[in-house]
Amino acid sequence: MSAGGRILVVCTGNVCRSPYIERLLTVGMRGLDVEVSSAGTRALVSKPMDPGSARLLKDAGIGTDDFVSRQLTPVMLAEADLVLTATREHRREVVQLEPKALRYTHAVDDFSDLVAAADLRHASFLESSGAPLVVKLAARAQSARGEVGARVAEDSGIVDPFRQDDSVFASMAAQVGEVLPRIVRSAHEVAVSR
Repeated sequence: MSAGGRILVVCTGNVCRSPYIERLLTVGMRGLDVEVSSAGTRALVSKPMDPGSARLLKDAGIGTDDFVSRQLTPVMLAEADLVLTATREHRREVVQLEPKALRYTHAVDDFSDLVAAADLRHASFLESSGAPLVVKLAARAQSARGEVGARVAEDSGIVDPFRQDDSVFASMAAQVGEVLPRIVRSAHEVAVSR
């Protein structure tokens, strides 16, 4: 168990979106002792990462050789401190599988909007001093719930590039590139503030 906590990233097959986000988050969280993993709601179990996602990561200097897809289980959800899903539909599936995960499961773009809006000056989420960083990050998002309007459905979710051409992988990468840096930046801000 890492002292910084555990983030689980979820998509459908666990070969395109969630491994891509997992590897980028792992790099972004470096130095924070946060463990990042991924799984799929209907995983292509034991498969390697899709070549399209692997190529994007390789272009960014991030390795993919040791990746193997996994089926999401209730145990994985119970062990996570924060679950980030590719879409709101994945969030619904996570909560159906493990209802207790409701309080710490978010679509990745919704979570990004929340942490970006949260104000460190009202840092009541930092008060539980013994909590892992990821728990505090999730609490930071919760603190902004009443201040952030939900994205409209058409603007929500990370596009699924599975069996699509390079342009769809590029769209996925652009969407992830819009939301992930805010999460990483917020995690580092929380780490400095603790």
